[in-house]
Amino acid sequence: MNITVTPDVFKLAQVFTISRGSRTKAKVLTVRVEKDGVTGWGECVPYARYNETLDSVTAEIEGLPAEFTREELQSLLPAGAARNAVDCALWDLEAKQAGKRVWELAGLPEPKAEITAYTLSLDTPENMQKQAAENAHRPLLKIKLGTPDDMPRLEAVRAGAPEAKIIIDANEGWSAEVYAELAPHLVRLGVELVEQPLPAGEDEALIGMERPVPVCADESCHDRESLPKLKGKYDVVNIKLDKTGGLTEALKLRAQALAEGYEVMVGCMVGSSLAMAPATLVAQGAAVTDLDGPLLLAEDREEPLLFDAEGVHPPKPALWG
Repeated sequence: MNITVTPDVFKLAQVFTISRGSRTKAKVLTVRVEKDGVTGWGECVPYARYNETLDSVTAEIEGLPAEFTREELQSLLPAGAARNAVDCALWDLEAKQAGKRVWELAGLPEPKAEITAYTLSLDTPENMQKQAAENAHRPLLKIKLGTPDDMPRLEAVRAGAPEAKIIIDANEGWSAEVYAELAPHLVRLGVELVEQPLPAGEDEALIGMERPVPVCADESCHDRESLPKLKGKYDVVNIKLDKTGGLTEALKLRAQALAEGYEVMVGCMVGSSLAMAPATLVAQGAAVTDLDGPLLLAEDREEPLLFDAEGVHPPKPALWG
C-alpha cells in the first residue's frame, strides 16, 4: 500500500471571517492510497484550534505503517484531520476495488440531496445585511458571530433575509452572560439553532441554563468519547469528519448520538468538494446540514458536488465513493 500526501490551496470567493480570524484561502491536504493499481483519495483540513498544521498532519500520515486496514487505522491515529483523510481514502479505495458505492459498503440507503446552510462571514452589521440580502433566496443561512456586540449583526441579517431560516455559530466567542442576554432575542428573531456559544472548556455554565433555542456542540464534540460530557448542556451535536477522524467514526457517532436523544448536525471545515463528499452520507436525515464549503470557494475539484435548489447532492463516482 502506497500513501502520498499533497498540500493543495483553493482560493476563496471572498474573505472568510469567524471570531478567531480571517482567511482568503483554504489550505488542505489531499491523501491518495494506492494498492494493486487502484487509488482512493480523501481530503482533510488541519485546524489550528486543535493544534494541527499542514506539517504536523502530514507527519502523522507519513508515520503510518506500510500495511493496515481501515479498522486498524482507528487505533493507529487519534480522531482528527490526519485520520480523516486516510479513512476516507480507504473507503474510496474499497469502493473502487469492490465495484460498489461507499453507501452500499456501509449498509446505508442510497443518499439523496440535503438542504445545506450557507454561511455568512463575520463582518460589520451593514456588510452582513448586504450578504444576507444577496443570499436571501437560500432556505437556510448560518451566521458567524462570537463577539460581545453581536445584536446589531443579528438584527441586520434578519432585515436582509426576512424569510430565510437562520442558525448561528458563535465559535466559542460568547460568555455565559452574553449568551443569556442574547437568548430571548434569538427567539424573537426566529433563530433555529445556536452552535457552541461558550468555549468548550467553559460550557459547564450551560447546565441548568434556559435554552429557548436548541444549543449545538461543535468544538465540544469530536467523537463518541465526547458524548458523556455533553449531557445537560447541549441538544444537538455537530459531526465534522475532520473532528471524528473520518467517515468510519462519524457514522458511529451519529448512531450513538441519536440513540442518546441528541439531534444531529453535519458540518464542515472550509474545504473542497472532496472533503464534503463523504459527509453527505452522514448528513442523510440530519436535523441540519452545513456542507457549504465548496460554495465559499472561487475554485473547486474536477467533478465537484452539485448544489441546486434541492441542496447538496451526493458525489458522483468520478469524485469519490
